[in-house]
Amino acid sequence: MSQFLKIYEENPNQRHIGMVVDCLKKGGIVVIPTDTVYAFACDMYNAKALDKLCLLTGKKREKSNFSFICYDLKHIADYAKQIDNQVFKLMKSLLPGPYTFILEANSSVPKMIRKKTTVGIRVPANQIARTLVKELGNPIMSASLKSSKDNGEYMTDPELIFEEFENQVDMVIDGGYGGYEPSTVINCLDNEIKLIRAGKGKIKI
Repeated sequence: MSQFLKIYEENPNQRHIGMVVDCLKKGGIVVIPTDTVYAFACDMYNAKALDKLCLLTGKKREKSNFSFICYDLKHIADYAKQIDNQVFKLMKSLLPGPYTFILEANSSVPKMIRKKTTVGIRVPANQIARTLVKELGNPIMSASLKSSKDNGEYMTDPELIFEEFENQVDMVIDGGYGGYEPSTVINCLDNEIKLIRAGKGKIKI
């Protein structure tokens, strides 16, 4: 039976955070709030959890576009190859925020998704998501949550999310109403900066 936890972003309850982290470590799938839309999340180093995430989203590992939710820029350097100075300055000016950066993956990316040469990195401006990453000790793998019923629209009400997915996930965090606009995706491969998807984050390139 899935759990439904109310956590306030301004002052996350440490006991509840601990419960979520414990669930992630055991291979659980948790629905978490971000600074954009709600997302499915799992421990990026847990193979069984990643399989469950693929099943939930209908994607294969090698073709998945899951993002890593990181705590800060230091985390990003742990999983991406050397970042160009211009790219780093852009990331530093925008993060934490509603952006996903596509970077070249390095050898620290988990073996189970090593076939992918790129990685999508996020540092959301959401204290719940970042606190979970900090307490877990490594980034969280995430995928934006869409309704399987309403034409694939992003879901904003955590109670309705729980109602739809309580038999498919281990926990749903109620962090208040979510957004309906996804992150802005920026491709930073080959030291070039290209806008891939315009989202909540505003940027001029």
